[in-house]
Amino acid sequence: MYSVTLLQAAATPQGSMLSMFLPLALIFVIFYIFIIRPQNKKQKETQKMIDALKKGDKIVTIGGIHGTISSTKEQMVIVKVDENTKIEFSRSAIASVITDKAETASDTEKAGAASEEKGEKKSLFGKIKKDNKKAEESSSEK
Repeated sequence: MYSVTLLQAAATPQGSMLSMFLPLALIFVIFYIFIIRPQNKKQKETQKMIDALKKGDKIVTIGGIHGTISSTKEQMVIVKVDENTKIEFSRSAIASVITDKAETASDTEKAGAASEEKGEKKSLFGKIKKDNKKAEESSSEK
């Protein structure tokens, strides 16, 4: 009698098929939203960047080599890294293209360093000019 009830309990499913596959489907949706979709977007942006390479672009390779593209081929680019040094790279070895924004930021840093040499100081709210002559006169009077 006891063995018959065990067989009957094992034969009847405890939950429906939907409740078994719902957590699995939910995990797949979460993976798609947080992992697969952003990776596909990044890959498309990288491919656009590689396709848009042209002569004169400043680039950085995967290995960290900075240079300027001197010519392009179908699958290769020739990068000028120094006055007389050119290296041929695969297009897929290009990590990023340096845009004007990065150059503008470095120009801003250079201007900041030049202003510090002139006696100007920068604060969070703008420039504070320091007149060296007035500071010297007041310190010499004391």
